[in-house]
Amino acid sequence: MKYRTYGKLGIQGSAFGLGCMRFNGTPSGDSVIDEEKAIRLIRHAIDGGVTYLDTAYVYLGRTSEIVVGKALQDGYRDKVTIATKMPSEAVHDRASMEALLEEELRKLQTDHIDFYLMHGINKEKWEYFKSIGAPQFFDDMKKEGKIRFKCFSFHGPYDEFEYIINDYDWDMVQIQYNFMDINNQAGTKGLELAGKLGIPVVIMEGLLGGRLATAPDNVQALYDAFPVKRTPVEWAFRWLCNRPEIAVVLSGCNEQEQIDENLRIFDTVEAGIMSEEELALMDSVREAYLSRTKIGCTGCRYCMPCPNGVAIPEIFSIWNSISLYGGDPQKNGQLQRIISQGHGADNCIQCGACEAACPQHLSIIESLQQAWAELTK
Repeated sequence: MKYRTYGKLGIQGSAFGLGCMRFNGTPSGDSVIDEEKAIRLIRHAIDGGVTYLDTAYVYLGRTSEIVVGKALQDGYRDKVTIATKMPSEAVHDRASMEALLEEELRKLQTDHIDFYLMHGINKEKWEYFKSIGAPQFFDDMKKEGKIRFKCFSFHGPYDEFEYIINDYDWDMVQIQYNFMDINNQAGTKGLELAGKLGIPVVIMEGLLGGRLATAPDNVQALYDAFPVKRTPVEWAFRWLCNRPEIAVVLSGCNEQEQIDENLRIFDTVEAGIMSEEELALMDSVREAYLSRTKIGCTGCRYCMPCPNGVAIPEIFSIWNSISLYGGDPQKNGQLQRIISQGHGADNCIQCGACEAACPQHLSIIESLQQAWAELTK
């Protein structure tokens, strides 16, 4: 296992962090964790050199922290750092923040949390956290030793990321980042900004929810033609670990074989490891994925609201995503919600209001019909 120095914190930890959100359920259903299996997986990862565990209050029906706490008995707590999170919807004042933190400490069976994150914030949530005194609470808890580092996880556009990271004395930040998301959310600009500030970065969605773990034919052909043979997973992780700003790459594992593969990969990666030819390959891979885009919708929402309630940008986003990365539309939760809520393209009356408003001048009516036919066939 390769270890990295976590930015200005000066501490070292594993480059591979185990995400504790995706453990398989028992045979009775995925809503119930197979605790024995999860504990075995967590301890197997730690035995292999993993020192960073990522969980959250809301993960797995609020049971993930409990399982992590159980796994860290018998001396395992001393081998790792724990990251968990405070969701904005669970707190509204100082008392509720104190109660939540105490509950998480009990579940994790520990007297302190190493990395405590304000969970999934954007500018709106950050302003809410400030309004209830969360920054002062984090400061106080750090002084009391109940948390070691003040952190946040982010979902939002770059300008909001820039505002938030400069608005408080953060110790670490967690962002979504992978070779397809260089201009999405915080993106490469956000990663580089954190690096300039000395703030270590934890990466989530390094495989884009598993969608980059397998490659479509035109992408796989590029991998196959390259002189060095690696799996799509290894290429994705090596591309991330090439960046010196990144402290930890999170990966959720459901099977021991997945952990073993990650341990192998993260035993060979370090900053600056990618050659110019390899970086050029990943640029070509990105372009090959993007060539599968069905429609150049940017999600600007100028077409909304639709007079008949059609969720135009959401439908196009799902259409593009399935074309790029694969997947079964019938198992796409967002699509099924659109259908159940009556916002499908079958409600389109071809009034043309959307096309008149579209700054990209897209053929929205025709494309909607095609998208809906493919997604609901």
